[in-house]
Amino acid sequence: MGKPMIATMRVTLAVLALATGVASVQPLRAQTTDTQQPDIKEMQKKLQEQQADNNEMQKKLEYMEQEIRELKMQMAEQPKKETGAIMDAAFVTQEAPSKPAETEKKSGGGSTLDFYGYVMLDAENNFGTTNPNWFDVMRPTQLPAFAGEFAPNGSAEFSVRQTRFGVKSSTDTPFGELKTIFEFELFGTGVDAGQTTFRLRHAYGELGHFGAGQTWSAFMDIDVFPNSLEYWGPNGMVFFRNLQVRWTPIQGASNVVIALERPGASADGGIYSDRLELQNIVPQFKWPDLTGHARLARGWGYVQLAGIVRKIAWVDTHTIPSPFNLSGTAIGWGVNVTSNLNFTKKDTGKFEVVYGEGIENYMNDAPVDVGPQNNFSNPISPIIGLPLPVLGVVSFLDHNWNEKLSTSIGYSLVNISNSGAQAPSDYHQGDYALTNLLFHPVKKVTIGGEFQFGRRVNYLDGYNYNDYKLQFSFRYDWAKQFEF
Repeated sequence: MGKPMIATMRVTLAVLALATGVASVQPLRAQTTDTQQPDIKEMQKKLQEQQADNNEMQKKLEYMEQEIRELKMQMAEQPKKETGAIMDAAFVTQEAPSKPAETEKKSGGGSTLDFYGYVMLDAENNFGTTNPNWFDVMRPTQLPAFAGEFAPNGSAEFSVRQTRFGVKSSTDTPFGELKTIFEFELFGTGVDAGQTTFRLRHAYGELGHFGAGQTWSAFMDIDVFPNSLEYWGPNGMVFFRNLQVRWTPIQGASNVVIALERPGASADGGIYSDRLELQNIVPQFKWPDLTGHARLARGWGYVQLAGIVRKIAWVDTHTIPSPFNLSGTAIGWGVNVTSNLNFTKKDTGKFEVVYGEGIENYMNDAPVDVGPQNNFSNPISPIIGLPLPVLGVVSFLDHNWNEKLSTSIGYSLVNISNSGAQAPSDYHQGDYALTNLLFHPVKKVTIGGEFQFGRRVNYLDGYNYNDYKLQFSFRYDWAKQFEF
């Protein structure tokens, strides 16, 4: 609206006001020409009314003029506001890059790429002792098996081995969602035990209902892992990242998974471990392990039932003729029941009970899968291998005090039914417990302290060992997502 138009509006409003005033005064002039004398009081009353009407009209004109002035000011300021909005948007983009526009996402097929990880320092004070290769975790299997092993007691340790890095991707395809994950950490195991070095966690891809690579076993449930600082976790839970191919016929919170996984197992020579006859016994795995689980999820939490069946074999490879045949096979099997129960909005219970035979390598902290058993009634096979029965229990409570403070407390157990020819000092039972207090000053930072307990009980010699540890950790998370 320009200045000429505003001036025109003013003139129009003035003309209307004048016309109205003239129209209202005209009857009074006509009365003065009448031969009858008008009533002076009546004329004064009408003149006062007319003056009031004129005053009201003047107020309306002034109000409309004020509206026009405000309209002009708004029109003059409009370009400044638009420029300010553009500057604000540029600042937000620079500080925290936003997601691409929806049109760009659709044109790219709905793909995302996530980079994530964290840096973590663990500072520990062990009041007892443990295998030096496992100085920064609580593993009952690695506690002393006899007095003086791993002496002396007491040590202060620092570690950054939990530090982690990962990349995830997701892409929509005509065959379903294509997902991949590549993740590693710095916690050395195996030949790298005790070292700060690269360790692959996940290298897995999935298209629709089918997947392949290395990831969590279908026999395990990672959601049972408590909110703890200690890296290794409850010894009584099934915990195994394995190479596999899997089929997920039902996906979602409630799901069904069936997998074929890389086989593997270990054996203990027991009291015969130094015998030459056992030196050339080697494992043989002709068939993959068959695993699977079914999960039912509801508002109260979920319950999951998992199972495994596997064949374990060992072959006597002696080339020199021998009167003994020490080859053999065993069937491993297991049932794993897990659950998360939402007691309140702040309290979640995490539970697991697993039982089976010859499934120790799927457990988080358990020894060999097969143990020796005397079979003297058979002179050709005087020693046989038995799949060792194992019981695992996990019971933890995660409690959130508020948005910044949380606590986890619980207990876990592994119990092995040893075979008759195992050594008296072989592992029989392990206990694991902890409690902590974690503080989150900001969303992606965790500072906490944790008390840990571990116990090892031997098979027959009566020896057991208790360990106590304090751990303080500092963790800094990060994540970045791209859409294209």
